[in-house]
Amino acid sequence: MSGLLRRLSADNAPTPLARALSANYNQPMEHVFHPPRRNLSPFQPPPLTPLSLKGYKDTTTSKSRLLSKTLAEEIRLLVPPRLQLVDDWRLVYSLEQNGSSLATLYQKCEEFWGKRAGFVLVVRDGGGGIFGAYLTDAPRPRPHYYGTGECFLWRASVLSAIPTLASLPPPPSEDTTNAQRMTTIGVEKRWGLSGSLTPVINGSSNVNGNGQSGARSGTSTPERIRFKAFPYSGINDYMVFCETGFLSVGGGDGHYGLWLDNSLEKGVSSSCPTFGNEPLSDEGKKFDILGVELWYIGATG
Repeated sequence: MSGLLRRLSADNAPTPLARALSANYNQPMEHVFHPPRRNLSPFQPPPLTPLSLKGYKDTTTSKSRLLSKTLAEEIRLLVPPRLQLVDDWRLVYSLEQNGSSLATLYQKCEEFWGKRAGFVLVVRDGGGGIFGAYLTDAPRPRPHYYGTGECFLWRASVLSAIPTLASLPPPPSEDTTNAQRMTTIGVEKRWGLSGSLTPVINGSSNVNGNGQSGARSGTSTPERIRFKAFPYSGINDYMVFCETGFLSVGGGDGHYGLWLDNSLEKGVSSSCPTFGNEPLSDEGKKFDILGVELWYIGATG
């Protein structure tokens, strides 16, 4: 009988693991394990190399080129990181160079169907406004919507140049006794990014290497751009829908974020649930089209 009692008491005794857990549980909180604090990595990603826009013909005038390097750099910051590293953008279609036809645009895109790349659609309206969309797939007629949540709409405008000290009148306190008198005989005008005419006074031009207007600066992109993007809202999946008669980006509730007709002469832009955007054109929901371009971002060859 005594042997049975000793065996039962031994079976109920705490195991070594149970005793260790009980001891740790009863310790004060300062003995709780704290993982080491990790610091931010000192290694930062390398800066992006400057963009190169390829595809414009020498005969294409500067005022007919819709995309400048300044605007392209703004769009580049919003495309997927894997495509930000691509520094050569290729012009797939240009209304100026290839004619006013949506069918031609679709035909130019055939070699890019199925490629994991990006496409930038640029539109100029009758008032000179510049806007467009970023697409994850090459435009082509399909019976349903396609594209991913990486798509977005955007619009841009050029801000007035910051006046330089040389262009400002002298302060009242300055001695102007021997100052030379200067008279502006005429004002030359150049086309800016948005298609509007920008004055160039006293023969000094504020036009960069792309033929675009901007403030004089030592930077590679001297233009001052007001850029606004409208990313995917998640409300619906109406990204891109194309037919032979039109191209559209964004939709819902009977509205299109951006819609172009088959002759690329008329367009529509309204607020749509897909991107929660404002109308892209200052002309209103309906606008005339003066220029269209489509750019390819991806591996070549």
